[in-house]
Amino acid sequence: MDRRTFIASVGAAGVAASATRVVGARVPRSKQFGMDFAPHFGMFNNLAGSDPVAQLEFAAAEGFTAWEDNGMAGRSEDEQRRIAASMDELGMAMGVFVLNPSTAWGPTFSRGDAGDQSKFLDEAKAAVDVAKRTNAKWMTVVPGRSEPRLDPGYQTAYAVDQLRAACEILKPHGLVMVLEPLNPCDHPGMLLAEMAHAYEMCKAVDSPSCKILCDLYHQQATEGNLIPNIDRCWDQIAYFQIGDNPGRREPTTGEINYANVFKHIKAKGFTGILGMEHGNSIGGADGERAVIDAYRSCDPA
Repeated sequence: MDRRTFIASVGAAGVAASATRVVGARVPRSKQFGMDFAPHFGMFNNLAGSDPVAQLEFAAAEGFTAWEDNGMAGRSEDEQRRIAASMDELGMAMGVFVLNPSTAWGPTFSRGDAGDQSKFLDEAKAAVDVAKRTNAKWMTVVPGRSEPRLDPGYQTAYAVDQLRAACEILKPHGLVMVLEPLNPCDHPGMLLAEMAHAYEMCKAVDSPSCKILCDLYHQQATEGNLIPNIDRCWDQIAYFQIGDNPGRREPTTGEINYANVFKHIKAKGFTGILGMEHGNSIGGADGERAVIDAYRSCDPA
């Protein structure tokens, strides 16, 4: 699934980070998942209906304790507040939304251009307001495409400078941008594809407001070796996303042993959110139920 299409369609300081919440009366504690798996709008349309609040209520009743919405920044302020109020009532934590949709797909981090940096920092300022309205803490940042005419070392240095400037905006509000490496099969030419490069950037930025989003689908496609790479990057990982490979569908549909991966992540003490950024392998209500069943089968509760 192309990430741009996905975003449009759904509209260890970092490791230990997790939103504090009180479980609402409508969330059955006995059915809660053992980790904060976060569905997204549209994943349960057939079982829950199209209204966002109805989808949240359905997910909470099924035991989900978190939610993510890549396109949250594009929603109206009234809709953002309505969603946030429902999540608060249900005791659900807010996961990521995309901070930089307009600077994610060009060479906007890799060429050291002042105009690129200014545009990105404007996105960061706007994201602060969205985060306040939605009780969000984490925001996805995709550091754009590479600049083929420049040495990779220069490109990384330019990106680090730009990210440091954004941290000055986010840090006073306790917000964290999470850098997402994207696999080169689906997204050729991106500046950031590998976990080691994300680790290098975050260590260089050296801020609690710049951490790694480890998307397990992308990393399996790019380099595999998931558990060793997670261990090496552990102090910089603040957020995970999920999708099996091939196909970017729910766990158990591909080659990743998610039961083992989730068990490992939980055993290391991760208490944050794992976003379900994937499609459903089967259409309709049966497919939606299959997604829930897949997570039950892999849940390290």
